Amino acid sequence: MIIAQLSISPVGKNIGLSKYVKKVLEVLKKEPISIETNAMATVIEATDIETLLSAVNKAHNCLFEVGVQRVITELKIDDRRDKNATITSKLISIK
Repeated sequence: MIIAQLSISPVGKNIGLSKYVKKVLEVLKKEPISIETNAMATVIEATDIETLLSAVNKAHNCLFEVGVQRVITELKIDDRRDKNATITSKLISIK
């Protein structure tokens, strides 16, 4: 599994971003990935890099489709190959 942290921010829009976050989450929920959203970002679990990057690409571009003119996307990827790490297994390991 690949685990990633995603943060997408529209630039030059209102101070409130919740409607844009909702749009991105709506797009991500249609993808073959698992997501967990927190106050600052969304954690994604995907089976492979292609699936992850496809979902991120769709999420990034969905904001342009609703009129945003500039988008900043930050993505941090944890691609561990020595064992099957998941969002849940990482959380369990710190308890």
